[in-house]
Amino acid sequence: MEIEQFVAQSEGFWRSMRSGHSLAFKYFDNLVSQVTVKKLLLTDPQVTKLLSSHQNINSKPISPFEISWRIEDDWIGEDLNQPKSGSSIFIPIPTSSENGDMIRSRGYAETIESVSNYKFHSDGTFYLKSVYGTTFAEERIWFISENLRCRSSVIRNSNSLAILQTSFASEIKLLNNS
Repeated sequence: MEIEQFVAQSEGFWRSMRSGHSLAFKYFDNLVSQVTVKKLLLTDPQVTKLLSSHQNINSKPISPFEISWRIEDDWIGEDLNQPKSGSSIFIPIPTSSENGDMIRSRGYAETIESVSNYKFHSDGTFYLKSVYGTTFAEERIWFISENLRCRSSVIRNSNSLAILQTSFASEIKLLNNS
């Protein structure tokens, strides 16, 4: 799989059921959310603004997209200040047909702008590694069928490599956004 195909297959509205386990805090949660993946143009103001802060790009950016999410559960755990929605812009910068860099307006483990590395495994699994200040995240997304995909993540401490948090989500594409 190549990044253009991955973005095209991901585009749309998804209903996600995620289970997360925080090993550091001995906490387990289940969340149901709506995830929207939308292709963007390279001329989109959000994309051009994000690209302007990354002048040292050696390859051509392609297939930018936005992921937005909204938690559907009324109760989202003990932290009532936890955001119930959010979004992030992603700009792939391929270095080959199977891998490259990914500029993100908002990270997964730490909510800061980041540059991640992506690659596709031979089975089509998309792998994304993001390094932050104190942690790094490894995310995997794979398609079971055209309208069903799975997503897993592991967040580790950058110094000790200890696993801080894991999650698994199954996501079903909504064909009519209802």
